Amino acid sequence: MAEDEPWTRDDQDHNDRCHARWRASLYRSTAQSGYRDEWRDAPCGGCRFRIALSGQLGRDYGACSNPSSSFDGRVRFEHDGCESFAGRADGSFG
Repeated sequence: MAEDEPWTRDDQDHNDRCHARWRASLYRSTAQSGYRDEWRDAPCGGCRFRIALSGQLGRDYGACSNPSSSFDGRVRFEHDGCESFAGRADGSFG
């Protein structure tokens, strides 16, 4: 895809590059030495304020819309999390 061409959600190369860049900014990476087990139960994918992106990137990423979160308005990985997690009433994920 050329720089001046519009993005389409079917561009696998573009999606893969986005995924790699965005994974580098995880807040609660399981690889961090200070990662706590209780964080596994409060990931962004289960938060009622997560708005999933469309297309293939929406499988893993969504925008935070929680006004109490420092990540409000930012794209977050579904398994990331924050201190303002608010679980969904139905307990769903994704």
